[in-house]
Amino acid sequence: MEIIVGMTGASGIIYCVNLLKFLRNKKDIIIHLIISENAKKLIEYETGLTMDNLKELAHHDYNNSDLCASIASGSKVYQSMIIVPCSMATVAKINTGITDNLIVRSADVCQKEGRKLIIVPRETPLNTTHLKNLMELSQKGVVVLPAMPAFYHKPETIQQQIDFITGKILDNMGLNHELFKRWSGSNIY
Repeated sequence: MEIIVGMTGASGIIYCVNLLKFLRNKKDIIIHLIISENAKKLIEYETGLTMDNLKELAHHDYNNSDLCASIASGSKVYQSMIIVPCSMATVAKINTGITDNLIVRSADVCQKEGRKLIIVPRETPLNTTHLKNLMELSQKGVVVLPAMPAFYHKPETIQQQIDFITGKILDNMGLNHELFKRWSGSNIY
């Protein structure tokens, strides 16, 4: 299975790092990584990691300006793409079809080829334009998975909150995991 992971310049880089670490441990998954210029500025600031640290978690990495990369074409077969975190600028570009960088071009390819596209927006509050773009992407079949941690699994650490979001991404990719305790409903009665 081949997966594209895009990282844009919204806060929440740690969600992508956690996802990459999980996917890298799966022997049957090939990771293609694209990091936007704004995300590059946040990597060390938010996580203390370097670009080299992140590149080590992927099998292939691409410059976001390389629109000639293999993953910019529908003839390159991959199963899904996750953009985490996904900035509102990227959301707007995907929704309107502005494919001026590799992340949004690859997202466009996912949509036109009927492949799974998952975006993890990390913004608050959301204005009307944000909501409209997210709604329209959802109507187009894009999975909109906001980075909204839950509390029913009684997290005690930030890592458990990060794992929850990572687990929800993996659920939507159809990948098994044990990153959080699932809701049973019987806990509260």
